[in-house]
Amino acid sequence: MALLLSSSGIVAVINSGAYVSFSPKQSLTCKRSKVVAGNQVNMPTSSASSVVATKPLTKEDLIAYFASGCKPKEMWRIGTEHEKFGFEVKTLRPIKYEQITALLNGIAERYGWDKVMEKERIIGLKQGMRSISLEPGGQLELSGAPLETLHQTCDEIRSHLHEVKTVAEELEIGFLGIGYEPKSSLEDVTIVPKGRFHFITDHLTRASTTGPDVFFRTCTVQVNLDYSSETDMIRKFRASLALQPVATAIFANSPFSNGKPNGFLSVRSHMYIDSDKKRTGMIPFVFDDSFGFERYVEYALDLPMLFLIRNESYLDCKGMTFRDFMSGKISHLSDEQPTINDWEIHLGTIYPEVRLKRYLEMRGADGGPLGMLCALPAFWVGLLYDEDSLQAVLDMIYDWTPEEREMLRTQVPITGLKTMFRDIPLRHVAEDLLKLAKDGLERRGYNETGFLNAVTEVVKTGVTPAEKLLKLYNGEWGQNIDHVFQGLRY
Repeated sequence: MALLLSSSGIVAVINSGAYVSFSPKQSLTCKRSKVVAGNQVNMPTSSASSVVATKPLTKEDLIAYFASGCKPKEMWRIGTEHEKFGFEVKTLRPIKYEQITALLNGIAERYGWDKVMEKERIIGLKQGMRSISLEPGGQLELSGAPLETLHQTCDEIRSHLHEVKTVAEELEIGFLGIGYEPKSSLEDVTIVPKGRFHFITDHLTRASTTGPDVFFRTCTVQVNLDYSSETDMIRKFRASLALQPVATAIFANSPFSNGKPNGFLSVRSHMYIDSDKKRTGMIPFVFDDSFGFERYVEYALDLPMLFLIRNESYLDCKGMTFRDFMSGKISHLSDEQPTINDWEIHLGTIYPEVRLKRYLEMRGADGGPLGMLCALPAFWVGLLYDEDSLQAVLDMIYDWTPEEREMLRTQVPITGLKTMFRDIPLRHVAEDLLKLAKDGLERRGYNETGFLNAVTEVVKTGVTPAEKLLKLYNGEWGQNIDHVFQGLRY
């Protein structure tokens, strides 16, 4: 469900030479990946066609895949993704797949999007470098184009929501900006008939206590950001991973389940804790001196594959790892040659709090209203795309222990910015980070600091969006969850 930010044809080497608190190993030279450039036919992740390799895939090719994402700072871009729940205006029940089909067809015909089909079913839309796709429970996701400024990013989100709303109103459906389906049960959720979802659902049912619910009833907003070198990736990965729980707290917006409060401020985030622990969470090796492209490759190689795509069909990998696949140990797939497209699809089935592809993906925030959708990329761009702010963050987290990082990850979904960290509420850490983010945006020179206004009050008061919803629920809403569909409707 990710956005590709890096061009396979343009790769650069930049070594900042800046002081790094973590003393990482010597950075690999970032260069154009031979895999992407010509070793194999490089097909889009969404393609279900077979990819024919001209040479056997090696671990060095997989490392080169990440190195091919390196881009000079002047080419860094911002990519956003956000998901939203569809509901019937009259009944407030989740929309059916037939209604989703009508919506996608309507958007395609009215606004010039190309349809994405799977076995004669429409499963998404594409227009230039942006796409609209479906999550397993029918959530509608925009994966935006790589854009230069936050103004462009927020304009893209506004335009998308306008198009969706225009067509949706004619179908008597609406869309909700929240992190977890607030009223309906799992049994009520629409299951999208998309091939890969069967394998994901089956895996999560076996690998987690929460089962597939984490995919069927959650919505998130994410931002994808570039790196210039392996060293730059390491610094940004460490900074963003350590701070992901702070972002979870600021954007916490999923306090309801099955029509009533669920005891969490971000039940979406909490559910990932009990999901597949091998491919989720805070991946502590990111803070080891040995971390880099190769270490992430080793991590991904040893995770079970969920499926392969060949000739528009999905093949069951039966729990074998990508390392097994490369070594030919999957007997029922022994005739299949691993490709870089297989690797890219496999990486998309890993769900840590920050995910590495040919960019870094921030995954800690709940879905929310328009202002919050624009504030999340502003928060991370201000912190990670400005050298002074990034170094200040690295200095801040330098002595945070693995136990402290894990405590924040576990506790924040419950207590948000009131979580105690080193004898003070986490709100004070968030205040320092918001100041660094604003300073970073100011130094970018695009007049972007206003996009942080949506979270300024949250950080100042320590009252998260979820807590505001709970106050309304217990107050003027009279404990009637139906009001949330009007209050958070796009």
